[in-house]
Amino acid sequence: MNDTEATVMEQVATHLRDRGLLVVVKDARREERIDAWLRVTKDKRHVDYAVEVKQQVTPQTLGAVVTQLEQWGKLTKKPPLLAAPYITPPVGDRLMALKQQFVDAAGNAYLDAPGMFVLITGRKPDKTTLPEKPVDAFTAASLKTLFAFICKPALAAAPYREIAVAANVSLGVLPGVLAGLQQAEHLHIMGNSRKLIATRRLLDAWSLAYASKLRPKQLMRTLVTPAFASWRKWDLQADRAAWGGEPAAALLTKHLEPGVLTLYAGKPPARLMVEHRMSTASHGTDHNLVEIRKPFWGDIAWHEKPWVTVPPALVYADLLATGDARCIESAQMIYEDILARSFPAR
Repeated sequence: MNDTEATVMEQVATHLRDRGLLVVVKDARREERIDAWLRVTKDKRHVDYAVEVKQQVTPQTLGAVVTQLEQWGKLTKKPPLLAAPYITPPVGDRLMALKQQFVDAAGNAYLDAPGMFVLITGRKPDKTTLPEKPVDAFTAASLKTLFAFICKPALAAAPYREIAVAANVSLGVLPGVLAGLQQAEHLHIMGNSRKLIATRRLLDAWSLAYASKLRPKQLMRTLVTPAFASWRKWDLQADRAAWGGEPAAALLTKHLEPGVLTLYAGKPPARLMVEHRMSTASHGTDHNLVEIRKPFWGDIAWHEKPWVTVPPALVYADLLATGDARCIESAQMIYEDILARSFPAR
C-alpha cells in the first residue's frame, strides 16, 4: 500500500475496533495485486477480506469497481472488500443492492459474512483527516492510447506516428504516455520492443478510469424518440454512426433489452433525428432516451467498416459505467464470450 491507502486502512480499522471488533490489517504481497488483507473477528469467528482501496467511488465508476472486486475475489478465493475515504449514501445503497461489502474512513461499513453482519451508515467524513489524493496516472491521452492498444494489441509495437494516428493523440505526448503505462505495469518495454500486458486487470483499470475521466466528455446530446422500440431497424450507415452501450450489448449477447440507446457519431446524426422524430429530452425524462456520444479514437481497424457496434471493450466499459445490475451482468457476458481470450484473468 502507498501512504494514502495505508491512512485509509488505519482509519477503517480504528472505526471497526470502536465497534468492538478485533481487526488486523496486513499488507498484500506485490504479486497478489490487491492492496491489503483485512481480518475481522467477532465472537471467536473471523473473516479474511481481500481489500481494494479506491480514492473515490461514484455512480459512474461503481460498475467497474464492483466488477474489479469480483475478479479479485475469484483470484484470491476470499470475499472482496471495498475501502475508500468516503462512500456516499447513494453509492452505499447501490453497493448493498449488489451485495458488495465496503468500509470507509468516515466509519460507514457494510459487512455481511457467516456469523457477522455490520451495517453502519450516516457517518460524515472529517475533511481535516481525509488523506490527500495521489497523483492520477491516467490522462485523457493515456486512456485514448490504451484503448487503441486494447482494440489492437499489436499496435503497442508500432512506430509512434502510427500509434498517434490510431489513438487520436499528438505525437509529442506519446513518450510520456508510454512511460506511464510501463510504470503502471500495463506495457512491457525492453529497448525498442514494446508489448501490451493484456490481462483483465488492464481492461478493468481502463474501464474504471474511462468512466470517470473520458466518458462524461463524450456526451453531445440526450434526445427522446417515439421510435425507440424499432431501433434495430434504424439505418446508421448514412450517418456514419455505430451502436454503443446497451443496444450494442443486445446485438453482441442477444440478452439485454436496452433501456437507453447509445449512438456514437462524429456529429449529431441529422437524418436519423428527423426520420425518428428525435427531440431534446427534458429534465427528469427516463424513457425512450437516445444518447449521442462523440468517438474519441482515431484510425483503429475493427472488423469491417462501417461498424454496426463500437469495439466490444468500449461496450463493456459503457455498460459498467451505468452501475445498473442488468448492465453489469451483460458486461460480464461480453467479457466471457468475446474479451476473455485476449484479456485473460490472472
